[in-house]
Amino acid sequence: MVNASPTLIADAWVKATWDEFLALAEQPELEKARFYYDSGRMRIETMPIGSAHGRDNGTLAASVSLYGTLKNIRYVSFLNSSFRKAGERECQPDLAFYLGPELPDIPRSNSPVDVNLYGPPTLVIEVSATTLSDDLGQKRLLYERLGIQEYWVVNVEAATVIAFAIADGGSRQIQVSTVLPDLSLSIVEEALRRSQSEDDSAVNRWLLQQFSA
Repeated sequence: MVNASPTLIADAWVKATWDEFLALAEQPELEKARFYYDSGRMRIETMPIGSAHGRDNGTLAASVSLYGTLKNIRYVSFLNSSFRKAGERECQPDLAFYLGPELPDIPRSNSPVDVNLYGPPTLVIEVSATTLSDDLGQKRLLYERLGIQEYWVVNVEAATVIAFAIADGGSRQIQVSTVLPDLSLSIVEEALRRSQSEDDSAVNRWLLQQFSA
């Protein structure tokens, strides 16, 4: 049995069975940690607490929400939620969105979203303050296997977005979103930069101008 030792919660992938992963995920003292599981390995991360991570989360959520609303794209969003394919993999991205005309009817609960029942999110976003190499590496493989259609990794320090379109178990880097048609990732990056010196309403007004052009 894997115990929740301090060395385990060290933002590293370690070997574990699915049952061992579930046992740790259910421990009350780890309720504020983030859990990932893929191919017989798990990763437990401490929950980000910095203002930069939080601000970028808000700007990214607003960018997708405003674009979807103005372009009449149906969507539902999830913040810090778990998505589980039982026995195989689990993830807890910063942001996740189901997009498109047919949205799953996911009931409100405190349990992970069952990917076998509702499918994987369309778009997943990881905001990277200290986990950039892993977000671009092992987590990208996890999301490829899970069947996500698009994956964004946000470098908090550089205010950049590295985006990937995922299909047929592989991914390629993109500059324009495929699931939010015609959305240039450079606009999202500029919104992140503006959020470092402007308030949210100013950033949102700027986004509305760009999306309405």
